[in-house]
Amino acid sequence: MTLRYITNCEEVIMMKQTKKLVSKIPQFKNREEEAKFFETHSISDYLDEFKPVEARFAKNLSEGLHIRLDPDTLVKLRHEAQEKGIGPTTLVRMWIREQLGSSNNV
Repeated sequence: MTLRYITNCEEVIMMKQTKKLVSKIPQFKNREEEAKFFETHSISDYLDEFKPVEARFAKNLSEGLHIRLDPDTLVKLRHEAQEKGIGPTTLVRMWIREQLGSSNNV
């Protein structure tokens, strides 16, 4: 009887491993569609599908610098930032720091 129980447990484990995990959250075409979905659904019903992420925040940014960009440049900037998973302001800040750091080393 014990041997049969172990075999059944192994079968259950194998079934769980081969079973594809299907998300209860549908695929969205855009952020607006996703926002509409979560306006009518509680995020707490889907907590088991989320995983924690590490977040970093900029420190001591006390002054701003405003620049104007032509529309094509702005589109390219936003696209590159999106590919890196960061905002365009963060990307520009990183580029400026890289340039200022490299000019000091020359």
